[in-house]
Amino acid sequence: MQSDALAFVLPRERLVFTVKWGASAVQIMGYTATGFGWTPWNLYMFLIGVVGWFAVGALWNDKALMLVHLVALGAMIAGMASS
Repeated sequence: MQSDALAFVLPRERLVFTVKWGASAVQIMGYTATGFGWTPWNLYMFLIGVVGWFAVGALWNDKALMLVHLVALGAMIAGMASS
């Protein structure tokens, strides 16, 4: 019984680890793209990072993390739609 629980936890932790670090790397690339004036690529990278971190918040059931990234996503979409 205990090995079944461990088998369930490990893939989930691996998924969270992968999404968390992938989203962080893409957001760092977004900051870099902003620094070099590479628009709109910076926005696309930020969108991927924000969605990734929202997914991490959902996997962790962390409502604060989900709220921050949902608001950021909404602000980015509103800004992109108005330009």
